[in-house]
Amino acid sequence: MYKHILLPTDGSPASTTALQSALQFAREAGAQVTALHVLPAFHVVTYQAEIVEDSREAFMRDTAAFGAKVLAELEAAAQALGVPCKTMATRSDQPHRKIVETAQTQGCDLIAMATHGVTGLKGLLLGSETHKVLLHSTVPVLVFRAREVAP
Repeated sequence: MYKHILLPTDGSPASTTALQSALQFAREAGAQVTALHVLPAFHVVTYQAEIVEDSREAFMRDTAAFGAKVLAELEAAAQALGVPCKTMATRSDQPHRKIVETAQTQGCDLIAMATHGVTGLKGLLLGSETHKVLLHSTVPVLVFRAREVAP
């Protein structure tokens, strides 16, 4: 039924746990996956330009390294299950837009992602990338409720 599944991840423990279920689903469906990590864009307000350049360079390097680590771990998990996996990283302030766009440009027929289950005022103020993907995607979205990860 599904042949190419997009697996967006933010690298959080909850997301990683939920994506293990998504990888099992991909294996059972005989699908390939594309793992996507959306890196945050750099923003700063300061009156000292030299601080901005030092901060920007470090921010770009650190977020790229984190994204590479997250994607490498997901790729290794997919390989362990025998699921063909391609990885992608992109940078944006609006991850949901990049997720929807990537699903379309990569020819994915399903987006499988986690929800962190943040509710109440915190959920309202922070918003939910999963909810935004559900609202904007023309590709079906399978949501895995993230299980609590023991500390």
